[in-house]
Amino acid sequence: MTTVSEAPTTVHIAPVAGHIGAEVTGVDLRADLTDQQVADLTAALHAHKVLFFRDQHIGHAEHIAFSRRFGAVTPSHPYDDDAPTEFPEILAVDSRLYEKRFGVRKFSYTNHWHTDVSPLINPPAASLLRAEIAPERGGDTSWTNLAAAYAGLPESLRTFVDGLRAEHRFGGKQPAWQEDSDYAKKVAKAPLVTEHPVVRVHPVTGERILFVNPGFTTRIVGLSPRQSDAVLKLLFDELSDPAYTVRFRWQKGSLAFWDNRATAHLAPSDLAHLDVTRVLYRTTLEGDIPVGVDGAPSTSIAGDKFVGA
Repeated sequence: MTTVSEAPTTVHIAPVAGHIGAEVTGVDLRADLTDQQVADLTAALHAHKVLFFRDQHIGHAEHIAFSRRFGAVTPSHPYDDDAPTEFPEILAVDSRLYEKRFGVRKFSYTNHWHTDVSPLINPPAASLLRAEIAPERGGDTSWTNLAAAYAGLPESLRTFVDGLRAEHRFGGKQPAWQEDSDYAKKVAKAPLVTEHPVVRVHPVTGERILFVNPGFTTRIVGLSPRQSDAVLKLLFDELSDPAYTVRFRWQKGSLAFWDNRATAHLAPSDLAHLDVTRVLYRTTLEGDIPVGVDGAPSTSIAGDKFVGA
C-alpha cells in the first residue's frame, strides 16, 4: 500500500490487480475533499484506471458533489427520461426498471464489454457508480485496461490498428431491447453514431488506448464486412483477456470511479435465474472528442455533443 499525500486526511491507494484497479481508503465522501485529495485521486485514477471505495453511505446530492470535483457532470444519459426528478444527473441502474424500459428482464443495459456511451462524439471522461441494493451473491462488475490491451498487441498489429477508424452505434449490432419497445423508438428517433479512431491518445496520460468495444463498435471503416468482423473479433478477444481485468464485488455503500477513456467494463450475467434486486446509481463526467494517433479527431455521423452544466 502506498501513501500519496500528507493532506489532513491522507488518501491511501492499494492496487488490487496486475494491470488495473485500486482500493481507496482514508476518504469520507460525505465531507468536502481538499484540493490535495482531489489531485491524489485524479493521479490514482489515471494510473490505475478504476478506483474502488467501500462503506460510503451517501445520497444523490453527495454523489453529484463528489463527481463535480473532477469535472462537469452531465445529465444522466442521452436516452434517460426517468431519472430522479430532483437529481437529473443520476442514472438508475435498477433491475426493477429495465423490464419496463427494454421489454425484457435485465440487470443492466448490456452484458457485453462496453465503454459508456462510446457512440457519442464526446464519450464520458469518467463514470462513478455506487451501490444502493446489492444481491448477497452474484452481480459483480469487471473492468479491463484498454491501454494495457493495446500495449499487449505485437508491434506489427499495433501499427496496423493505429491507422484504422471504427463506427460506434448506440445499440450495437444486436440491440439490448425489443424492436417494439418505447426505448427502441426513442433511439430510432435520435440515433447516436460516431466514427472514432480505433486507437485514441489519452488526453492526460498520452497513452494509446484500444478504443473499441463489443457493446457499441459495429464495423471497421473501409474494410469489407468479413474483414471487419475478423479484425474486431481479434481486438475484442484481446481486450477481454482476463490478464487485463479486475472484478469488483458490490456491497451497499460501495462506489467505483473509472476512467471511461481508458477502460471497458462488463455488467453481470449471473442473476437472471435468481429472485434478487440490484440497484446502483451512476453519474458521468463530460468527455472530450477522441483524437487518433494521426491527430485526427472523431467524426459524428448522428448526434450532438453531450455536455454538463
